[in-house]
Amino acid sequence: MNSKATTQKNIILGIDPGSNVTGYGVILSSRTSLELLHIGSLHLDKYEDSFQRMEIIFKKVSTLIDTYQPIALAIEAPFFAKNVQSMLKLGRAQGMAIAAALNKGVDIFEYSPKKVKQSVTGNGNAAKEQVAAMLGHILKTDALPKQLDATDGLAVAICHHFCQYSVASSGKKYNSWNAFISDNPKKVSGK
Repeated sequence: MNSKATTQKNIILGIDPGSNVTGYGVILSSRTSLELLHIGSLHLDKYEDSFQRMEIIFKKVSTLIDTYQPIALAIEAPFFAKNVQSMLKLGRAQGMAIAAALNKGVDIFEYSPKKVKQSVTGNGNAAKEQVAAMLGHILKTDALPKQLDATDGLAVAICHHFCQYSVASSGKKYNSWNAFISDNPKKVSGK
C-alpha cells in the first residue's frame, strides 16, 4: 500500500466493465471520509462495431483519469460465465480500462464481484439493488442514479477505499459486522 494513501485524501476511480454498459464512479477518499465526485455509465449497445466500443471505453477512462487524477483504478474482475463469447467481450472491456490506466501510470487493483458486494453490504451475494441502496447510505445521499451499472462502478471504488483503510486504520480484520460495530461504534450512523 502506498504510504501517502494513508495520510491524505486520494481520488479513486472505480470501473464496472462491460461491452454493452460500462459503469464508473470517482470518489475522494481519506481515512475518515468519502466524497462522491462523479458517477456515470457508458451505453455502448448502440454501436455495432465491437472495436469501436473498446475505443470508447479506452477514451472515456483516459478522460476520467486526466480530469480527476486518481491514484488508483479499482476494477471489477470478470466473473465466470458459461458463455465464452460473453466472457471474451467482458475481458476486452476490462482490458481497455486497464490499458488506459497503464497508459496514464495509474495503479490498478482488481476485485471480484463477490468481494465488492461483501465490502459494501457485508453480503457477498447481495443484489445490485442492495448495493446501490447501501452506497446511498454510505455516502449519505439520495442522488445516486438509478442505473445499476453506474452504482456498480462506484461500488468498486468504495470497495478499494474500504480495503485500503481497513488494514491501515487498525491493523485488525473483522469476521462479522457485529465485531466491527462493537469496536467502532462511532462509525455507525443512527446510533
